[in-house]
Parts: sequence; structure tokens; C-alpha cells
Amino acid sequence: MASFSSRTMFSLIHRITVFLTFSTTHSVLDCYTSIFSFGDSLADTGNSVRESIYTSYVGNFPYVETYFHRPTGRYSDGRLIVDFIAEELGLPYLPPYLGSSSDSNFRQGVNFAVGGATALDAAFFRERGISNELTNNSLGIQLGWFKDLLPSLCPNPSGCGDILKRSVVLVGEIGGNDYNHPLLQRRSFEEVQTFVPLVINAIGSAVDTLIKYGARTLVVPGNLPMGCSAACLAVSESKRKEDYDPLTGCLTYLNEFAEYHNRLLLQELDRLRAQHPHATIIYADYYNAAMRFYRSPYHFGFYDGALTACCGGGGPYNFNMTAMCGFHGATVCDNPSSHVAWDGIHLTEAAHRLIADGLIRGPFFSPSITTPCLSSGGRDHPYYG
Repeated sequence: MASFSSRTMFSLIHRITVFLTFSTTHSVLDCYTSIFSFGDSLADTGNSVRESIYTSYVGNFPYVETYFHRPTGRYSDGRLIVDFIAEELGLPYLPPYLGSSSDSNFRQGVNFAVGGATALDAAFFRERGISNELTNNSLGIQLGWFKDLLPSLCPNPSGCGDILKRSVVLVGEIGGNDYNHPLLQRRSFEEVQTFVPLVINAIGSAVDTLIKYGARTLVVPGNLPMGCSAACLAVSESKRKEDYDPLTGCLTYLNEFAEYHNRLLLQELDRLRAQHPHATIIYADYYNAAMRFYRSPYHFGFYDGALTACCGGGGPYNFNMTAMCGFHGATVCDNPSSHVAWDGIHLTEAAHRLIADGLIRGPFFSPSITTPCLSSGGRDHPYYG
């Protein structure tokens, strides 16, 4: 065996020490330290139950019965996509902005998303006679909350830059309610189509504003397949067989509408990338991440199908506007994880997990998120939400 001189051994130990120090420092510096989330009920971790009597039912069981086992205000039987992203980044679940007694736990992130929120301001819908009884806290209002919060997170501008450079800012999902509210109130499809460029402009403006505040990594989700929603399938039921995708049973024209929204959003994000080359703007392809299990539900363990809600008041898709999940007359399935749809509008934790996994590990982030700090997720990490 070759012998080492003391000088050689010292040199080797020094090199190993330098390497380990560099690797550790590099990883720590590249880790995200917080998440700031905006959007609607797909990302809401408890804001809507703190502001509206119309959404108080979400604060009761059977909501979140699968995971949290106590009321949180999440629109699912358990964790949301944003919860799984937080787990993967080793960060706490996001506390809701409304109703929090202190800003002290917001340095690792906060959630501004509100169930029922729209990208366009409430005045836009009032002028057109479209009601939204759930909330007036649109994307613009949520941005105002974020601006108001910044001084408590970083007393000086340079401090804000340091925090936001190491944050993931999730802008959505948002925009779905701009279409759902009028469609569920039976406004014409042609009228709702005219909203799309306005919705995309509102989302793009929000991304632009957040970058100007100092955000450097932004995730902007597209819309889910609207035509596969139990609520839309029940309310927009068609007598024409050709209106349905023979493979999935989803309404083709509504899915094409969601794809239209997503195409315009991608064009807007490309424009913003050219305008802000120093920022990383990631498109989250919720649509195709979800279409996998609408096309092959059994392959992903959804043995009770993809279109029928677990919790609801009956009908072909177990969705009934007069007996919605959480209200009298609704029943809940024995195994939510065998369903894609939770309450007809929102998805189960099992579906959220698959979408989040497809985003972080699969091809549905564009560009992919780059950090050495992705974990395997954890059930034992701090819960603040």
C-alpha cells in the first residue's frame, strides 16, 4: 500500500474540506427560502373561510378529512398542489394572509389566494351583471396585500431583494373563475370567450408588477381541463354525443376553450421573458399534467373514475347545485383517493399529488425548476397553514 507523507495527507484533507464547504454553501445559497402564492380556490389555504359566510362550509368536514384532520379552509379532502410544492422545497405549508395575528411567520411565505377569486376586478363583472358572492378579492387586491406586507418582511429595499430572489412566487392558478362564474350563471359561451384576452392581460400585468417588486422565480399555471370538471359537465350537459371526447367523456369545446386560454398565456409569458431576461418565468402546465389521468384513470389508481365527484348531491356526475359538498343532502365517498374529482369543482389530494409530481419531476414545468434543495417531501415538516 502506498504511503502518504504528512504534507500529502494535509493537502488531501484540505481539498476535501474546501469541496464540502463549497458544496454545502452552494446548496444553501441555491435553496428557496419562501413561497408567496396568489390565486383562487385551487391554491387557497384558508383565506376564504376567514372573509365570507358563503365559504364557511369549506372550514368543516368532510373537507381535508384525508390529511389535516382539522379544519383549514382548503378546497379538497387534503393537500393542494401548493402544499406539495412546499414539501418538495422543504418549506412549511403556507399560512393564509387573512386572519393571521402576526406577520412573524410570513418570512417563509404566505398565501394570498382566495376561493372564488378572479383575475379581473370585481367591477368588471358587476358592470356586466355577473355576480360573485364568494369574494371581491381579485388578483389586483391580492397584489395590494403583498405590497402592504413587504415593509414588515424587509424594512429596507435591499432586504426585499434578498428575500424575493430566493422565493418562489406562484401566480395562480387564476382566471378559471373569470369563466366559471358566468358559465355557471348560463351566460353565453361567445360572451365569455371575449374575456380571455383581458384575463391574460391581468395575469401578465401581475407578473410584471411582481418582477418589479423583486421577484426572480415565478410559476404561472395554466387552466385545468374545464370540460372534465363534474360541475361543468353537469351544468353544461349536451344532448349531442359529438360534443364529448369519446376517450375521456369530457366536453370537447370547454377543453378547447381552456387550451385557448393557455395558448394566449404562453404567448404573454414569452413576451414577459423577453422583457425581463433576469427573471425565471416558469409555465406550469396544469392542463396536460391532469389530462393524463382523465385519459387513463385506472392507470393512476382512480378506480372510481375521473369525472364523478367523491363528495356531492347526486346526479350523473354526483354534482348538484342544490346539495353541494358540505351541505345537507350531500354524501361523501369512502375512498377519496380513488377519485379525481373531490366536490365537482375541485380535485382530490391524490390528483393534486400527481399534478405536483408531474410539475416538479416531470415535463410539465417549462422551464423546469432548478434547485439542489428538492426533497422527497415530508409528512413531518412544519405545518403553519
